[in-house]
Amino acid sequence: MPPPRWPLIDALKALACLLIVAHHFSRYGPLPVAAWPLAPTLFEVLAREGRLAVQVFLVLGGFLTAASLAPEGELRAGHPGLRLVQRYVRLASPYLAALVACVLVEALVRPALPGDDVPGQPSLVQMVAHALLLQDLLNQPALSTGVWYVAVDFQLYGLALLLFWVAALWRRQGRLDVKVARALTVLMVAGLTSTSLVVFNRHSVLDETGLYFFGSYGLGMLAFWAGRLRARRGRIAALLVLALLGGVALWIDWRSRVAIALIASLFLVLAQPRGWLAVQVWSPLQRMGAWSYALFLIHFPVLLLVSASAQINLEQVAPWQALGALVAAFVLSVGAARTLHERVEARATSWRMPAVWGAGLLLSGLAVGL
Repeated sequence: MPPPRWPLIDALKALACLLIVAHHFSRYGPLPVAAWPLAPTLFEVLAREGRLAVQVFLVLGGFLTAASLAPEGELRAGHPGLRLVQRYVRLASPYLAALVACVLVEALVRPALPGDDVPGQPSLVQMVAHALLLQDLLNQPALSTGVWYVAVDFQLYGLALLLFWVAALWRRQGRLDVKVARALTVLMVAGLTSTSLVVFNRHSVLDETGLYFFGSYGLGMLAFWAGRLRARRGRIAALLVLALLGGVALWIDWRSRVAIALIASLFLVLAQPRGWLAVQVWSPLQRMGAWSYALFLIHFPVLLLVSASAQINLEQVAPWQALGALVAAFVLSVGAARTLHERVEARATSWRMPAVWGAGLLLSGLAVGL
């Protein structure tokens, strides 16, 4: 059962996605280099710090996972294996469709955009690894920017599902009553969250795994349960525990990404009892929140295509022309995201869709190779 749509959650997803897109638009291709003199400080900040918006996505992802799988702290009915497959279908269908576009666009623009910004011609192993969400674990070069997040999101969902399933299994075996099983679920999530924040997240060698990011994801889950506590004192106590958990992690090793995740999780705790999540927001922002995953996936090939067109049609791109091209790339990206969401993501209900797009990825890669 999917979680309800909260307008404020959609707005936060939209804003985080816009920052990530701006981060990529300030880093890749010749256009940001040409437009840089118009706002050097802004471009520098976006290029360096824009990636921190991913932490908001991680916290919201954990929040929505708890809302969907275990709103009361106990795994809802349904086979865990089937839920994992359903998650793969939902993630992989638009992801693979976007990768098909990436492979074709990259082959088209590679002659016009020499350098490291355009990924090289894909190999068979590389494409299979991407289709299975194993590209980073197998040390395969990325076919598009940001695809690491999709693989990590799937790992995080699997870790959360595993913790929920263990508590549910002990409950069914008669070892635990309902309240103890729910408390155990929360304690296991809190334990792995703490371990991630204090240990795993401090070692960059682990940033290809969900263990590195579970601290932010787990803060989102804990924020959901804390905000649902009926007693005001209980919510305050949970809020203080969450703040203490994040504060200790930051005291041990200050990391901006953890600070952003902590602020987002504390906000979600405060927002729930006050009804903020259901407050209506600007409708275009809410719609963009619904398309945020599709926008995250499709904006890079659009940026490459617009960059190559500008390079070919203009001998020397002036700063204002480059900025205009970046704006055009963003508008086109939003249109492409809407199409990807409506035609693929919203219709991803069975394994057939990722199978079709996975086959399309292999055929596209082989075609551009020939």
